[in-house]
Amino acid sequence: MKSAMRAKDSARLSAIRLILAAIKQKEVDERVELSDADVVGILEKMIKQRRESIAQFEKAARNDLADAEKFELGVLSGYLPQQLSDSQVQEEIAKAISETGASGVKDMGKVMAALKGKLAGKADMGKVSGLVKAKLSG
Repeated sequence: MKSAMRAKDSARLSAIRLILAAIKQKEVDERVELSDADVVGILEKMIKQRRESIAQFEKAARNDLADAEKFELGVLSGYLPQQLSDSQVQEEIAKAISETGASGVKDMGKVMAALKGKLAGKADMGKVSGLVKAKLSG
């Protein structure tokens, strides 16, 4: 935040302040100090919101607002842990399926529960869900 202030990068500063406000709000609401996993969860939620906003703004031909959301999305993504490659995600999915003994789409909940702890913050869980469903139904 300090480097954004010194550089007079108001857009980046604004995005960082949004992150800090969301974290502080959660701490105040729940009267707890957040762990790293909780902070990652907040960041993922904010990223999901930005992606949905971008889709809506582009649909409404509001490219100015979409660009602002894309910038915030980039700032938010910079604070997430290193993302796993597609092959690493596929590997984790295969491991989770064998560990849970899943045999069909009806077992998807078990597999996703096993993956959530391992992949949270390291992969887009929406994409992971689609890959798990494809693997279990195929």
